Amino acid sequence: MTHKPAQLTTSDAQRLAQAFGLLQQGQMQAAARIADDIAHRIPHSPDALHLVALCSKSMGNMEGAAASFEAAVALAPSNASLLNNYANFLRQQGEAARAIELYRTALRIAPDHADGWMNLGIALTQAGHASDALPALEHAVQLRPRHAVSWRALGSARRSTGDLEGAQSALRRAVEFDPNDGAAWVSLGVVTRLLGDPAESLQCYSHARSVGFAGPEIDDAEASARLDLGETHQALQLTRRTIEKFPAYVPAYPMLAQILWEHGEHLSPHESPATSFSRAVEAQPRNDELRSAFVKFLLESQATEEALRQIRILREGRDDATFVVLEGHALDRNGRLAEAIELLDGTSDKLSTNAAFADLHVRLLLKTGDPGRAASVALGAVERNPRNQSALAFLGIAWRLLSDPREEWLCGYDRLVASMEVPLPESFPDLAGFLDALQATLLPMHVARREPVNQSVRGGSQTSGNLFGRRDPVLVAMRAAMRAAIEKYVTALPDDSQHPFLRCKENAVRFAGAWSVRLWSSGRHVNHFHQNGWISSAFHVALPPSVLRSSGDSSEGWLQFGAPPSELGLDLSPRRLVRPEPGRLVLFPSYLLHGTVPFSDPEPRLTVAFDAVPASEATRRLDY
Repeated sequence: MTHKPAQLTTSDAQRLAQAFGLLQQGQMQAAARIADDIAHRIPHSPDALHLVALCSKSMGNMEGAAASFEAAVALAPSNASLLNNYANFLRQQGEAARAIELYRTALRIAPDHADGWMNLGIALTQAGHASDALPALEHAVQLRPRHAVSWRALGSARRSTGDLEGAQSALRRAVEFDPNDGAAWVSLGVVTRLLGDPAESLQCYSHARSVGFAGPEIDDAEASARLDLGETHQALQLTRRTIEKFPAYVPAYPMLAQILWEHGEHLSPHESPATSFSRAVEAQPRNDELRSAFVKFLLESQATEEALRQIRILREGRDDATFVVLEGHALDRNGRLAEAIELLDGTSDKLSTNAAFADLHVRLLLKTGDPGRAASVALGAVERNPRNQSALAFLGIAWRLLSDPREEWLCGYDRLVASMEVPLPESFPDLAGFLDALQATLLPMHVARREPVNQSVRGGSQTSGNLFGRRDPVLVAMRAAMRAAIEKYVTALPDDSQHPFLRCKENAVRFAGAWSVRLWSSGRHVNHFHQNGWISSAFHVALPPSVLRSSGDSSEGWLQFGAPPSELGLDLSPRRLVRPEPGRLVLFPSYLLHGTVPFSDPEPRLTVAFDAVPASEATRRLDY
């Protein structure tokens, strides 16, 4: 039976307004007593039920809050404020899809409701749809140009889309309009560090502390900045402090493991990188996020048997995509390929549209000698996301195994891979002077004693942070030279609106990260691709004599393209080898599988690499 909404008397309306005020002041029980009294006497009042729901939520009675919200919405389905608050509740309960639907309904009723636009944008960002969130959040700041929380939310969405410069601009507005917003200061610091200025990010964290922000995020963020600055001891201390104060804060554990993996030889030589992780998992057996992070680290560090044991505890039969993918990787790494395939085939109906699931499925199908199915799964992943670099990388391998001519169309090793000179920065008289200055700048930044646990480097070190945001004049000059070289490369590319790389062709790019790698004797890059780029690169700063002398017969230290990762067990040679030369830049599509040939020499091999993406990211359905 449908009831009509009951109207409140003037007296009850005044009491309800008083109760709303009490709730805003944190006097939840006093507010609840008034709301419950009115709702009991006037059970079909949507306003009273609305307040009962808010009070129940504030006091932790989520089941009661949900029931009261549902009853209120049934009585007043066109009350935008009610719909917005119910959507807030659903978002906090993890029901993102329903929340987004309600926000949109509320905004059709009240299109000038600034909170509604802001909340819709936050929900979309949290649900992984940051690009869709941007118009909502930009409209929110237009409606309230001085609203700090809306600017902070816009900064978060822009960061999620990779627009770090735009994120920094929005977050600067947030702290301008509310200098006491500690969370905004921390977010600004993180983005500033990602842009390559860890020193300035420390100033942001100092501001956050000065206004009372004391969450675990601030020590974690500062530790990353200290690592970028080469202050490894301070980074280790901060991370240990975070774990001691906030043992349930998961990001601190992979940070500690990373620090000990790369720097433990001199910081804590007898401590295993996995020790703190393992102890925390034992102490917090129900912390799924923590155990999941532990499994990822175990896989990255090749502790495959323990990884499988831990993921079996974590999964317990649940067909969660993340857990299934982790178990599939663990089975594969332990040589139990048939079981891994059986696991994925058994969950494919539920999980086939998940990008990580499809990525693993393609790899395992290639490994078991089924390139036809691998190509089909990869094509489906590309249809869902034309910028899925993993799917494109392994689609090329599948087409190669099938002798499909589309491999050459997709990979274009001769037409899409370019080795080129870069413009000499005006501040240097010659190339040798520029390379010497660049080497002198980069070498002190290589403080790690071994390669990162989760990167392609083997037998070398990689700098921390983003090189291209640093203020060092040599690095600033290099960034400008690289940008000019990219423009020349892009201009020379052919046009093809159906090609996943060429369809994005535009001269305006933004850098999505830059780093330096120093390989030691026998060092190499394993064959890999770059998930977050459009154009990737290798700029050769200094090469050892053995590489300089190498020829096509030995190809020591050369770049190789088109060979699959060794773990796939495919006997495929590189499609192209490129001889490195000091001062030359190699550019190529980010999805091309590439690596380096090992070399033997006491002198290191020093390079700079970066990823670039189109300034305006576009996605269109492709027709293969």
